[in-house]
Amino acid sequence: MVNIQNASFKYSKKEVLSNISLKLETGKIYGLLGENGVGKTTLLKIISGLQKPYKGTCRMYNENPFDRNPSFLSRIYYLPEELEFIQTDLSAQQFAKMNGPLYPNFDFKKFETISKEFDVDITQKLNKLSHGQAKKAAISFALSTNVDLLLMDEPSNGLDIPSKTMFRKIMADYCLDTTCTVISTHQVRDLENLIDPIIILDNRAVLLNESLEAISEKLYFGLEPIIPSDSLYHEPTLGGYLSVRENKGLGENKVNLEALFNTTMQDKSRIQELFSSKADELSDSPLRSE
Repeated sequence: MVNIQNASFKYSKKEVLSNISLKLETGKIYGLLGENGVGKTTLLKIISGLQKPYKGTCRMYNENPFDRNPSFLSRIYYLPEELEFIQTDLSAQQFAKMNGPLYPNFDFKKFETISKEFDVDITQKLNKLSHGQAKKAAISFALSTNVDLLLMDEPSNGLDIPSKTMFRKIMADYCLDTTCTVISTHQVRDLENLIDPIIILDNRAVLLNESLEAISEKLYFGLEPIIPSDSLYHEPTLGGYLSVRENKGLGENKVNLEALFNTTMQDKSRIQELFSSKADELSDSPLRSE
């Protein structure tokens, strides 16, 4: 669906992204992780056509997003972190009725249903809602567009704990199999059990773009009484140490997203080696080559 090849971007003379390559597929909810300032928001803006790489390409179904063709814009929705675009005298209901027709598959009933689950009064003016309520109204509208590509920048920011729980449920219930969803976040725990695959971005590389299954095949996340000698990352916790190491016959395990992110940041080269070798093995496989 989305194919980014060797894309670079800079603000004035400061390079934010350098030679980034990435492919995104339909029907998945990607978690885009990275330290502050590595260019997560910039990458989303490039994909949505709001920014243009000075080098390299970005294509969605062979269209150039920066051309901003109506055929492209009707198939994509970008929900930014800041909500100035909905700070109007319109009610959420009026906003949806006015902007929904821009998206051929917009479903107003779906908007009403999600808003109700979020406990948002859509008859209230958007500029009178609290930040959290406005964020939930914006999320409700975004999901109701039923676009092919949904980009969300820090959507859980501003939500209280019960609303974050409801956000995960709503995303799981209402994201379509025909939609590719990308959620940028630095609050990894907010999206536990929701995002898969995981993308970890550095401003000079995509350090990881793998499914949870592939990650658990290569890495083992365990609670250990002492620090294993082959630990790639560890941190003290109740009962011992949370440790991450290479999965050399250690069996199935559950990926800890926060530990995965910390491991990747601590040893970027080793993580890239592990998963690039996996890709090489697959490409050399007779089944793969057929």
